[in-house]
Amino acid sequence: MIFNKEGSTTIITQEKATVIEFVKGIEDKYESMKNDNIVANLFSLKDLSINDVNEFLRVSNKHKSNKRSFVIVTDKISYDDTPKEITIVPTLIEALDLIEMEEIERDLDF
Repeated sequence: MIFNKEGSTTIITQEKATVIEFVKGIEDKYESMKNDNIVANLFSLKDLSINDVNEFLRVSNKHKSNKRSFVIVTDKISYDDTPKEITIVPTLIEALDLIEMEEIERDLDF
């Protein structure tokens, strides 16, 4: 896993770990990035299922309850196929744009 901090956003890129190991790695390091927005970049995974994406549900819900963004980047799964609680976009640019919009909404108390 590669952790790259850009301002108030931490981008975590999956290299070779399984999705379960990736989620565990996020949970293990969560305390150090709990105040950041988090992008889980899964673009390098060739095979990804809805069940894999659902592995992120617990950490995503926990993070969003703290009024921070949690976004998964992959083009292997459609946004329409995932639970409403999970935010998924096909590109890193869209993830950063979405986080910026959510930050503005939080600043305006939406």
